[in-house]
Amino acid sequence: MAKTLTRLKGALRDNKTWLAFVAGLVLTLAYAPFSIWPIAFLSIAVLSWCSYQQTPKKAAWYGFAFGLGWFGAGVSWVHVSIAEFGGLPIIASLAVMALLVCYLALFPALALAITGWCYRRSGSWFAPLILSFAFAEWLRGTLLTGFPWLSLGYTQTDSPLNILAPLVGEFGLACVVLALGYSLFRLVLNRAWQPLVGTCALVAIIALSAYFAPANQYANKHLSVALVQGNIKQSMRWEPENFWPTMLKYQDMTRTHWQADLVVWPEAAVPELESLAGDFLRSLDKAAVFNDSALITGIVDYQYDTRKAYNTLVVMGKQEADSSEGQYTYLHRNRYRKHQLLPIGEFVPFEDLLRPIAPLFDLPMSSFSRGERVQNNLLANGYHILPAICYEIVFPDLVRANYRSDSDILFTVSNDAWFGDSHGPHQHMQISRMRALELMRPLIRVTNTGVTGVYDPLSQKQVSLPQFVDDVLLTDVQLIDGDSFYARQGTWPVWLLLIGFALVSMGITYRSKKGA
Repeated sequence: MAKTLTRLKGALRDNKTWLAFVAGLVLTLAYAPFSIWPIAFLSIAVLSWCSYQQTPKKAAWYGFAFGLGWFGAGVSWVHVSIAEFGGLPIIASLAVMALLVCYLALFPALALAITGWCYRRSGSWFAPLILSFAFAEWLRGTLLTGFPWLSLGYTQTDSPLNILAPLVGEFGLACVVLALGYSLFRLVLNRAWQPLVGTCALVAIIALSAYFAPANQYANKHLSVALVQGNIKQSMRWEPENFWPTMLKYQDMTRTHWQADLVVWPEAAVPELESLAGDFLRSLDKAAVFNDSALITGIVDYQYDTRKAYNTLVVMGKQEADSSEGQYTYLHRNRYRKHQLLPIGEFVPFEDLLRPIAPLFDLPMSSFSRGERVQNNLLANGYHILPAICYEIVFPDLVRANYRSDSDILFTVSNDAWFGDSHGPHQHMQISRMRALELMRPLIRVTNTGVTGVYDPLSQKQVSLPQFVDDVLLTDVQLIDGDSFYARQGTWPVWLLLIGFALVSMGITYRSKKGA
């Protein structure tokens, strides 16, 4: 124990430890709402300088320090929900946050440990760094249901590099950030131009390939959409006495906007269980049909016979554009059930052990069941809607798995009231926009308190409502034709390129080292 403490004190006296921590800390400024995207390259350059040619153990330590800064500042918004709704004392809530941040920091530590191990055997640092970081980020998005928030590619959502998103996705952009950051470090350290020239050449080739791939273009059709942001306080959402006032508020806000082809309400905008809200939903169904419209809302479906609850999207009103009848009945097929559930918020692992500990582990609506991973698109007024509920939009493979060539709109709902006036909701919107860039489909995102808006991935223009106001955004959405390369192929071409690059690079370095 004494030796461990001595080593820890020595590590904390190491200036590179603090430099790596600060590099991770300022990386938050590369994400929304700040969006100073060049900082991402500088942060990776500093991390590379700290860890370059270090032992696996030392490199892992610098990666861990970097991760503490990266996630400590980047996901600090999680503490808002823990402190305000978790029911824990401040010390306990800070301890929970510290555990989360330390867990997430293990992944960059793992990446740099693998990089250091590969360097000792092959003499190559560049290729192992990118491949090991890619592996660690994949693992972070998969292990224990995954938490891929703040992946590096999101920093480039508004940068010129976002033209690569329809080709290589956010995952490929993350690899580009790593390559350019490392190349910048090598250029400054010893004026080595080769990594930078090679990386820029590869990026240019990928960008130029877009001109030879079938291009996405505007379709000769559009739809008008009304996004209803109710701005219901989180503390009131699940109080039974507020169910009808909430439902009537959404109904009243919609009444003057039925001219829209599609009306959308947020996640669980109808707080009553679906089986108990039949009369209300059928009246909405009739109103939508009467006005030649359709409405999609979030609602909780609890099935008493199976005792299963689903976080659900249901469609009311016209299913086909030429229809003259409504479609809503309880458990009708034109619905979507959330698959990727939020740990603690929607399901509690080891719930028999954790639920009695604190209100944090016994939040309302924290016992959901999973919907199928692949489901049909929603059909509303003749439009095919690709849905994702809240946390699901962070998982690109899941969203892409539900994409179809005839998907007209990428539609996501959320309730970010849990995170107050923090940078969390802005990051959430940024992640949603990246999914739109990948798939080249217009984004419609409606939330309880914001950010509610529409994003066009071709023009890269966003129209949104202010946060924390009850308002309706009525706008036209131009539809887009064609499948992006990423939508057709996913990430396997990037993985193939990474593995090939790593094998060739390490092989060349190993041979030159052996020959010397």
